[in-house]
Amino acid sequence: MAKKSFFRIMAIMVTGLVCLGACQKENKGNDPAGKIWEEDGRQKETMVTGEPARVDLTAAAETAVHAVVHIKATQTGKTRIVEERPSFWDYFFGNGRGQQYEIQTQPRVGFGSGVIISKDGYIVTNHHVVDGADEITVKLNDERTYRGRLIGADAASDLALIKIKGEDFPTIPIGNSDELKVGEWVLAVGNPFELNSTVTAGIVSAKARSLSTTSSDGRTPAIQSFIQTDAAINAGNSGGALVNARGQLVGVNAMLYSPTGSYSGYGFAIPTAIMKKVVYDLKTTGKVQRAVLGISGGTLGTSLKMDDSQMARMRELIKKLGVRQGVLVAEVISGSPAEKAGMRTYDVIVSLGGRRVTNFTDLQEALARHRPGDEVEIKYIREKKEYTARVIL
Repeated sequence: MAKKSFFRIMAIMVTGLVCLGACQKENKGNDPAGKIWEEDGRQKETMVTGEPARVDLTAAAETAVHAVVHIKATQTGKTRIVEERPSFWDYFFGNGRGQQYEIQTQPRVGFGSGVIISKDGYIVTNHHVVDGADEITVKLNDERTYRGRLIGADAASDLALIKIKGEDFPTIPIGNSDELKVGEWVLAVGNPFELNSTVTAGIVSAKARSLSTTSSDGRTPAIQSFIQTDAAINAGNSGGALVNARGQLVGVNAMLYSPTGSYSGYGFAIPTAIMKKVVYDLKTTGKVQRAVLGISGGTLGTSLKMDDSQMARMRELIKKLGVRQGVLVAEVISGSPAEKAGMRTYDVIVSLGGRRVTNFTDLQEALARHRPGDEVEIKYIREKKEYTARVIL
């Protein structure tokens, strides 16, 4: 009896071992979890045996600090005529107007940064750094000081071009901001709090970021498609350089987002893709030539700012139009390039000039690259079908 029990136990154990081997073999070949484990294993092996990638920013910083300058913009004191509100006595015993008298305003001084982009002394900075300045003083990293001359300024892009006399100035090579990737290392170089040549490091947090609808002068409609970074940008950094790890200029630092006025995690830079066109126009004509499509509209898509009813209406509209992202055309201006290209209300623009358009900021950036008279290809969705047209801006 004991002998039979022994053989039964041995048979069960052998069967179990065979089943275990078969099950393991089957899992290795067919179970998706096995593939995930193999990938994780290879990744762990690489992490253990391979050297982690190291980002060396020292060469980029060394190049950038010499080409970033300190800018002092002075608005001299002026004589202004001030008129008081008319009093009771002015109405009955005077001319009905308040008294007028002259006052002398105090000089105003602002500080910022700039980037030398050519060896003969052209410097790009922000419009709001030099706006209203009567005198511009430029101080290089080696303590040399020059008088700056304003070539042109553009409030819509918040860019300005100034010139200093001289030759063989240090420069930063201009890179392609379109090639930047979210998560890529960048340096912010400038003069925060009047401290010369300060370098901070961070990553690209987002691209094509829009913040407001007005420009730095508070009047002109803004063209905004910022590079967002967590590299510290403080007061005085405006007009400084955003540099990639290869030492190339990819943006001009413009503003910070903060409830206190000091750095709190996010800074924003104007991409070189926009800067190059604006600088060229300012240098050659003194003003920026802008292409116009001739539509009004907005971004198609849901937003956290919408309430439930707005969200429901937008989802219904998206379903009806057959497209989830793009710029919804609300109006086509009579005689505009868009009308001549055959566009209509409720068309959804998805591409312009070969660039994908997912929101209104994308459309602004695409248009900012062109001049009046340029012919570009535009793609739009109408009644769930895609159309392509050529349009002369």
